[in-house]
Amino acid sequence: MKRLFSHCHRESRFAGRGDLRNKLRLLRRGFSLIELLVVIAIIATLVTLSVVSYTTVNKRSRDTKRKSDVEQLRNALEIYRAENRLYPDVGSGNWTDAGNLSSLLVTTYISAIPNDPKSTQSYRYQATGESGGSYYSYCLSVKLESEDPTDSCTPDTVSEHNYGVKNP
Repeated sequence: MKRLFSHCHRESRFAGRGDLRNKLRLLRRGFSLIELLVVIAIIATLVTLSVVSYTTVNKRSRDTKRKSDVEQLRNALEIYRAENRLYPDVGSGNWTDAGNLSSLLVTTYISAIPNDPKSTQSYRYQATGESGGSYYSYCLSVKLESEDPTDSCTPDTVSEHNYGVKNP
């Protein structure tokens, strides 16, 4: 009888292990709901950070392009002044689109008047420093998206511009 009892005791001990092993196998097959939610939350956070960084980089890139365009216009205006001893009188001292300079500057001083990268704004030009009907200085104005600019002239606030440069 002792032998029979020890045999039964052994079977019950192994039967419990088998059930436990089967339960562990079932648990290891998939992920729990909490684990999936944590992974989804981490991925969503990473995607959000990536999108924010991407838009910031794009804004800065467009601002760099705008500053470069203004410098191209500035160089063309300086060459124009070197040859004509004054700056173009476009807009009679008022703010005007820089595109109005094309008849005076394009082909001789610049290949084309640059356009804003987002094409929602135009670059603006104002002839200043009038003396005897001639203008001896100017201001170029543009709207930057991501920077708090330091500028050297008062930009065209009617067009919501926040960055301006004048002749050196």
